[in-house]
This record gives sequence, C-alpha cells and structure tokens, in this order.
Amino acid sequence: MSALLTMLKSNGATHARLLAGPILIVMVLGMMVLPLPTFLLDLLFTFNIALSVMILLVAMFTRKPLDFAAFPAVLLFATLLRLSLNVASTRVVLLNGHTGPDAAGKVIEAFGHFLVGGNFAVGIIVFIILTIINFIVITKGAGRIAEVGARFTLDAMPGKQMAIDADLNAGLIGEDEARKRRAEVSQESDFFGSMDGASKFVRGDAIAGLLIMAINIIGGLIVGVAQHDMSMGDSARVYTLLTIGDGLVAQIPALVISTAAGVVVSRVSTDQDIGQQIISQLFSNPSVLFLTAGIIGIMGLIPNMPHIAFLTLAGALAWGGWMLHKRRQAAAVAAEEIPPQAITQAQAAAAEASWEDVSMVDQLGLEVGYRLIPLVDHAQNGELLHRIRSLRKKFAQDVGFLPPVVHIRDNLELKPNDYRILLSGVEVGNGVAMPGQWLAIDPGGVTMQIKGTPTTDPAFGLPALWIDSALRDQAQVAGYTVVDAGTVVATHLNHLMHRHGSNLLGRQEVQQLLDRIGRDAPKLVEDLVPKTLSLTALQKVLQGLLSEEVPIRDMRTIIDTLSEHGPRLAAQAAGSGGQPDINELIALTRRALGRAITQQWFPGDGELRVIGLDVKLERVLSQAMTTSGGLEPGLADTLLREAQAAVERQESQGNAPVLLVSPVLRAPLSRFLRHHLPQLGVLSNTEIPDERIVRVTALIGGSNGQ
Repeated sequence: MSALLTMLKSNGATHARLLAGPILIVMVLGMMVLPLPTFLLDLLFTFNIALSVMILLVAMFTRKPLDFAAFPAVLLFATLLRLSLNVASTRVVLLNGHTGPDAAGKVIEAFGHFLVGGNFAVGIIVFIILTIINFIVITKGAGRIAEVGARFTLDAMPGKQMAIDADLNAGLIGEDEARKRRAEVSQESDFFGSMDGASKFVRGDAIAGLLIMAINIIGGLIVGVAQHDMSMGDSARVYTLLTIGDGLVAQIPALVISTAAGVVVSRVSTDQDIGQQIISQLFSNPSVLFLTAGIIGIMGLIPNMPHIAFLTLAGALAWGGWMLHKRRQAAAVAAEEIPPQAITQAQAAAAEASWEDVSMVDQLGLEVGYRLIPLVDHAQNGELLHRIRSLRKKFAQDVGFLPPVVHIRDNLELKPNDYRILLSGVEVGNGVAMPGQWLAIDPGGVTMQIKGTPTTDPAFGLPALWIDSALRDQAQVAGYTVVDAGTVVATHLNHLMHRHGSNLLGRQEVQQLLDRIGRDAPKLVEDLVPKTLSLTALQKVLQGLLSEEVPIRDMRTIIDTLSEHGPRLAAQAAGSGGQPDINELIALTRRALGRAITQQWFPGDGELRVIGLDVKLERVLSQAMTTSGGLEPGLADTLLREAQAAVERQESQGNAPVLLVSPVLRAPLSRFLRHHLPQLGVLSNTEIPDERIVRVTALIGGSNGQ
C-alpha cells in the first residue's frame, strides 16, 4: 500500500511539473483579458518582485553559465508576467482610479505615495531615470556581451569538438565522457545564442514601460475629466500617481532581472561564484587598499568636505589593508618554516593511495644522455626516431610479430654520450654514441690504420674507432665499415630485440597474432586454440622458437604442425596427469620449419659446411644428458673450449658457425652453448632438407681438432 502511495505521489509530482508551463501561460493570458481583484493584484505584484530577486540570487551563485541554462526561458516568462500585470493594473487604474489612491491595490499605492512622497513630478523623474538605467546601461551592455559571447562560442565550437575527439582517440577519456563533453559544448552554444535573443526581451520591456506610462497618464486625464467630471488638476494628480506607482512596481523587478542577465553573461567561468570572485580579486591586494585609503583621507581633509564620512571610510580601508598585510606575512612565515619538500611529502602522505600511483614498467625502453637528446628529439627531427620506426617495421616483417613501442627518455644520471637499452625495466645493453662523429668498425682485413678513438662495437663486440667526418672516406677505402651515431644505437637495439625476441612476445602479442591470422583462416585458429592447445602453451612454443632466433612468420606451418601433433601429446599428458611436452612440440615445429631454418643459416642451394661432434664425445654427451640430466664441470669446460675453437675456425674460413647434432642433443646443447657462444647455431639432422649436401668442416672432440 505504501509503495502504491509513493508511486502515486511521484506521478503526481511529475504531472505537476509538466503542467507548470501551460498553467503559467494560461495565467498570463487571463491577467490580460479578465479583470482582477485588488487583493489578487497585490499578491501577483509581490510574487513578481520575489521572482526577480530569486532570479538575481540564482545568477549570483552560479559558477558557470550552464548552471542556469533555463535563464533565457525564465527571462521570457518573467517579462510576459510583468507585462500582463501592467495590462491588468492599467485596467483597474482607469476603471477605479477616481475612487481613491488605493483603487489599484496597496502595492501600487505604496510605490506611488510613500516611495516618491506623493509627488507625481518626482515619481515621473525617478521612473524615467530607472528606465534609462535599465534601457541604456544594463540592457544594452548585457545584450552586447551576449551577442559577442554567442559569436565567439559558435566560432570555438569546431575546435572544442576536435579537442574532445583527440582526447577520445588518445584514450584520455571514455566514450561516455566524450559524449557528455560534446553535449556541454552544444548546450553552451545554444545558451549564448538564446541569451543573445533573450536580451531583446528586456530591452523591449523597458521601451514598453515608457509607452505604457505615457498612455496611462493621457488615458487617465481623459477618463477623469470626460467620464468622472474631475478637474484637470485632480485628474492629473490621481491618475499620474497611480500610473507612476504601477510603473515603478513593474520597472524595479525589470531592473533586477536585467542585472541578473548582465551577471550571467558577463561572468568568467571559474570554481567561484560572482560574489567570491569579486571579494577574492577586488580586496586581495593590501597595496590597493592602502592607496585608496590615502586618497580618500586626503580628500576628507579638504575644507567644506564631509570630513566624518571620508575619514571614517579611509580608516576602514587602512584597517582592512593592514589586516590583509598581517595575514600575508603570517602565511609567508609559515611557508618558510615548512620546506616545500615537506609540504609536498605531507600532501602526498595525506592523499589516499590509488591505482594512479602504480607506475607500469615499459616493456622496451631506451635511455640516453643529454648529448644524445638531439638524436631522439622530435622537434629537432631526430634521425634515430625515424630509424626506430623503420626498425620495428623491419622486425615485424622478418620475425613475424610486431614488437612493443620503444619508449625513449633522457636520463641525467648517464654520462652525456652514453645510452642504455632496457627490457621490462632491466638493462640488457649499453653503449656510447658520439654525435657528429662516425664509428669505423674493423670487420677484419683492413688495409691500413687510421686515427681515431679506440672503442668496441656495442652490438657485436668488434674493435672499432670513433673518427671525424673528414676521415670517413679514407676509412671506407681502408676496409672499415663506417656508420653514424644513430645507426650505432639502432643496430644495437635491433640486435638485442632479435636476441630477446622471446621476452618481447607476450600473451597480448600472441592473441593479436592469432586475430591477424584468423581474419584469413578462422577455422585454422579455432581448431588450435583452445581446442588443442591453450594460449599459454602456444606462447611457450613460439617463445622457444624465438629464443634461438627462429622467425615465426610461417604461422600456417606452425599451426598445422601443432594441430597435427598437439592432440597426441595432449592425450599422453592427460594420461599421466600433466601438460603437453613443450620441448617436444618445439622440436616437431623446428623440424617442420627445417627448410626455413637451414635457409636462414645457409642461403642458396650450396653445400652446408657445418661443425660436427666427435662420435665418442657425442656418446658421452648423450649418456650424460639421459642419466644425470646435466654435464659435469670438467666435461662442460672441455666442450665449451673446443666449441669456441671450432667457431673461430669456421669464421676464419668464411663458413657459418653452425653445429649439427642428433635430435636428442640439439635442445640441451643449444641451451648450454647459447649463453657462452650466442653466435653459434645448433641444428639437428632432422631439420636439414634431404636435398642439401652436408660437409663437416670442423670437429668438436676430435684428437687433432679436425
């Protein structure tokens, strides 16, 4: 029952709000057509005054124009109400004015007798002055401000819309916030446009007040003399006082509402209302108060001036300036006693922690010293920025996925010419770059030495020199590889991105890769993830390939292989209560990609000159891997030493440093040798295409090293 009553009350309130506008219009029309009793006329005049004061106070306390967006409509209805009261009071004055000063009600009598002392000449002058103030000063100024505001608001509207779209595209705001801001921009333009037109209501109301007063005075004289046999003097006195009272009781609310219109359109949008703005800005400087007090005090000392008024006001202003000065001194002393760092720390400590305080680590970053800033400054057209963009595109084409964006920032803790490369906030490489100089790298076999600052190529560790630009051509003739500072940093970054490609491939990148393939072959992706493998298992397989710098461009072959062998391995793992063997999946995928892997190390169709394992060493390694699961320290040192020698022999002969082993040994040997000899590739026999000819040109574990 209570719920039903609540619903009925809510519906009643809603219907009352809906009927407020039509009822007001009917009342206005009724006052223009139907005669009103004097009591009701007094009540409506009082309501008109209260409404005008309320409108002015609301305008004073608004902080931005849209807080009083209904003002143009309110202005229209208030003007109609005032004019309809003028019509109703004119009817009463002309019909009953001969009966006495209270013929049109107590309100008109009060304004006509007590406010102007019963002197109709004074009343006419006061009425005309109020009308001039309203018509020429307030209404004209507010109308001009509204006109200019509407023009500027409409001109700025496209720029504001573009700014909202830019914030939305940059991810700074959401769709709901963007929609809300667009609505505010549209409402603001509508408001100022409406105010430009609504100001004409007030202007017309002032003109109408003058005309109504003149018509009432003339009409009163005619009615009093012709119809009620009054003398010209009595008729002028009675009807003029009533007309002036009627005009003042309408013109004063009109002046108040005009002031409210000027306040709304002339204020500047801040977090303060108009009163707070005036107090905080007009009385905020003690020097202004002191100077004003001095000027007023000097004027008060002039003979025949009202000394008490001037000197009292000067003393009040001086006292206010002194209090404001003391307050500023106290604030300055308090600020000196508390260091700014302590204030900042106190504010930070007082604020509640939020997710905004959590700083995320950049997945891939580049920090540079201050002398390298021109290389990465967009305003200075930094060449390194363009190289990094090209580098990411080339990486995506060669490796098979888009690497994360490289976040570049300056670091004053670094030496001026130093830089460092970060992976998930951890340094993985560093180097030195000399802007304006060239790095001459010695690839081996240079014909002559040149003058320069010795250093090491940061990417591959080759001996190099920093040389001046004048020696560039000479260094190239001598056999050096010459590159500029930006290329040094870009090459180093590219080398580390390939080496750490497995760390750059996260779940998000894997999902984006699947989405990209799914656009062309959706069924292929659906059969693999999640039916056969989980997204995490696929990520581990791809990371295993990237850890040995095997490109994953051929995702169709990778997915076909995993879809073929995944169910079998998953069934075996389910039978033993475990997960599919990722290492076996990687080995099967490498076998399927064998032709591409071989081509990567040995371009063309020539014979494959590789490093082999001695039969005895291979047997020992197989036994160690299968029984103990690792290498003894002595065996590990021997293997590493002889692998290093074999790699040097291969490189000196111009052959690729590739070790060819059995499938069982390939994965463990690759993991062991990768950290010590990153340039060495480890392939299995099953990854070599049948048509390629293999020749062992270096041997690990042989008695003579061959």
